[in-house]
Amino acid sequence: MSTPIVRSVAELRTRVAAWHKAGERVGLIPTMGALHEGHQELIRAAGRACARKVVTIFVNPRQFGPNEDFARYPRQEEADQIRAHDAGADLIFAPTVGEMYPDGYATSISVSGVSDGLCGAHRPGHFDGVATVVAKLLIQAGADEAFFGEKDYQQLQVVRRLVRDLDIPVRITGVPTVREADGLALSSRNVYLSAGQRALAPLLARTLNEMASRIAGGAPIAATLADGLAGLRGAGFDEVEYLEARDVVSLVPIETLSAPGRLLVAAKLGKTRLIDNVPVLPKAAP
Repeated sequence: MSTPIVRSVAELRTRVAAWHKAGERVGLIPTMGALHEGHQELIRAAGRACARKVVTIFVNPRQFGPNEDFARYPRQEEADQIRAHDAGADLIFAPTVGEMYPDGYATSISVSGVSDGLCGAHRPGHFDGVATVVAKLLIQAGADEAFFGEKDYQQLQVVRRLVRDLDIPVRITGVPTVREADGLALSSRNVYLSAGQRALAPLLARTLNEMASRIAGGAPIAATLADGLAGLRGAGFDEVEYLEARDVVSLVPIETLSAPGRLLVAAKLGKTRLIDNVPVLPKAAP
């Protein structure tokens, strides 16, 4: 069996309105398709909080740069329907580009502050595209709660800021990153990795966890970051775009660990861009 699909905003709203009329909470899981276990965990998390679960599948052209992988981004709607069904989704909203951005469309949303630096610096315009499409999806669906993976941590903070600033009546819930047995964060882009690159990729998570342990134990943040960067470069990563320690909410850089922080990394193996992050917590007072 597979989850039913609707293509228009009108159809989506009709379904959601009926569920709300019946007194059911509705959870929204925005995705770009190519669903994997990480997406399925988002659906299951929604199922623990909501009676109805809507998965959106839309490869959003506005969040891809001119030299990025929009054209080759994996699209597998039939398999996505099955995966969504297996995780408990009730409905898939899979609009066309024309449905989302009809002729004459002229609005863009920009969230400053949390979108600065990190992926925002290396993918100009990316978070404007994310903020715009997520705002549309939240408004179109009228869901009670929306679920986003912590793997895209900067995106999660952008969405939280967006919802607060625009008074969109939805709760935003972050779901912990789902990983392979060797620690690699699940991503639709992992399919691009060669066998050799796949063997090296888990070093990202290992490096982050080792750094978090050192910093929590009192090691200087700047020196620990420098060691981690050198280790990744020496191991064979083709490019490390950033390896940084940031505040968990504002995402401003931190130099000392006086409050919870987040270590974030983006690195390339060949043409495949991988991102990951882990929390880092100050030692509890004795």
